[in-house]
Parts: sequence; structure tokens; C-alpha cells
Amino acid sequence: MEELNKNAKKIKSLEIQGATNVALSAIQFLSDYAHQMEKECQCPDDWFGKLNEARDILFKTRETEPTMRNGLNYIIKKLEKNIDLIECGKILELILKYKEEYQNMIDKARKKIAEFGARRIPETAMANEFIVMTHCHSSFVDAILIEAIKQGKNFKVISTETRPLFQGRKSVKILQNAGIDVIHVVDSAMRWAVNYFEVDLILIGADSITSEGTVLNKIGSRLLALVAHEEHVPFYVASPLLKYNPQTSFGILEKIEMRDPHEIWEKSPANVRIMNPAFETVSRRYIDGLISEAGIFASSHVPTYFRKLYPDLAE
Repeated sequence: MEELNKNAKKIKSLEIQGATNVALSAIQFLSDYAHQMEKECQCPDDWFGKLNEARDILFKTRETEPTMRNGLNYIIKKLEKNIDLIECGKILELILKYKEEYQNMIDKARKKIAEFGARRIPETAMANEFIVMTHCHSSFVDAILIEAIKQGKNFKVISTETRPLFQGRKSVKILQNAGIDVIHVVDSAMRWAVNYFEVDLILIGADSITSEGTVLNKIGSRLLALVAHEEHVPFYVASPLLKYNPQTSFGILEKIEMRDPHEIWEKSPANVRIMNPAFETVSRRYIDGLISEAGIFASSHVPTYFRKLYPDLAE
């Protein structure tokens, strides 16, 4: 348990960042914990008691991480359907198998999202200076833009710095290494940048999607969505369906994580209250389409496609 708590702290302290990285790390930590508990568990009840305890610890590391929760639930739900194999001593093999299945689901989703999203960027012959804007860092947005540049499409990217931890810089480095021309701006210059550069398309990622089609993403995302609405710029969200939170279908509200105020001001004056919300909501009415592994559609349709693609998680 000590090792699990140490690993959980890596997620909670933001040593591990990004929804996909958090999810993959969490299922790896669950797998590592299972190997450590092998000698202590003699029957399925022992195993599920330990695994559920580990899942609860990992769940509590972040409030806005459905990809992680779905991954942990996927492994445990699949195990529950194979109790006979667990009794035969094959639980560690099964955990490894289901962990790899979930990783493959994410990898396949990224490839599909890149394929579908790249089609939203016109061919070189159709656009001389096509401008795409994004906010924060999303590996799925990166995948779309890298696929588009591989296809020989001609475009530039406007990237926000994304305070207070500057995740936008990560996107800049990744995109530049892929040969994409990137312009970096401060978050508060969002509206100015959309006007000045005459942005043609806005692409953001997502940390969570609710049953109503509301997207939660890095703070500043709603501001950019409102600018897009005001300036009539197409606004798309690139996200795997695995970021859908099924619990929101039952009236449970997705929580917005409040992070350490010291990220903003390490030595602030006494009695100054600093708020550091990590995410905010973007209403479905401002989203032109959600780019997913199932295709591009209104974000309100996510629950339907989630049930079709991932029935084991929808139960």
C-alpha cells in the first residue's frame, strides 16, 4: 500500500500531467499493486477487496479525470466477469491483458481522431494561410495537426501559453518538432489573436464530457469558445469517448478541480485569497462538433456512441 500511495501522490502533485498520461499511469499503478498483493490474496473476495481499495485511492487523486476512472473501472469490471479464471490463479495475467486492452483503446482512438480531424483542415491548394488556434496541451489535438502536416497541408497554429503551469509550451515544442509553424500568445490575448490572425478554426481537447454534451477543459476554454461564437469561427473539441463520465447520466455533477494557489503566486501577501480552478465548462451550444474515434458529431450524442463502442464501461 505504501508504494501505491507514493505513486498516487505523483498524480495528485501534478508530477504526472495530462488526462491520457494520468489514465495510463493509474492503470499501471493498479497492475503494480496487484503484483505486490499476490501473496496476500487467497480468493476472489480478497482480490476485489484490495483492488477496490486501490481504485478508491487513485480516484481521489484528481476530481476531473474520467479517462482514469474509466480505465480502472474497465479492468475491475472485466475481472468481475471472469471470476472462474481468477479462482484458477490467472488474475495477474488478466489484469495485464485488460490494461493493455485499455491502452490499445486509447491508441486506436487517437489514430481515428487524427484521421477525422485532419479533414477539417483544407488541402494546400484550397488555403494559402489557414490558421488553427488551440488552448493548453492536448495529445489528440497534436495528433490531428501532425497528421495534417504529414498530408502536406499548409497552415499555422496559434498556441496559448496556458497559465499557471504553461502547458501550452509543451504543444509548441511538439508541433515545432513536427515541422509546424507555431505562434505563441499569452492567454489574455485570445480574443486579440483570433481577430489579428483571422483564425479559421479553433481546436481544443477535453478533460471530461458530461451526459448533456458539456465539455470540461482547461480554464480559458470557455473564453475561447465565446470568442469563436462572437467571431463566427468554427469551434471543435477533439476527444476520445473515454473522457465521457457515465455517472453524469444519473445526476452526478462533474467536479472542477481546484489546484494549489502557490501555482499562481508562491509568496503572495498575507490574507490574499487566490483561486486556482484547473478547468471550466464549455456548453454544447458553442461546440460545432466533437471529433471522436466514432466520427464527428454534436457533443450531446456522446452517451449514445459511448454505449455502442464501450458496452463494458456503459453497464
